[in-house]
Amino acid sequence: MEPITRGMVINDVIKKFPQTIRVFNEYKVDSCCGGGAPIETTAKRDGVDVEALMKALNEAAPKTG
Repeated sequence: MEPITRGMVINDVIKKFPQTIRVFNEYKVDSCCGGGAPIETTAKRDGVDVEALMKALNEAAPKTG
């Protein structure tokens, strides 16, 4: 199971997995002003490929279980 899902709030993801801030920056996802919204909402607003972003975030996050 993926540790990060598209419905998770960006700020929560960064708090839990600090290494993901690099991914949000690479994809130019607004993790500051858009940080209080779900990943999918902010990524779509910023014109980002949600699937590619999710893949990169989950590769950056440590595996659990």
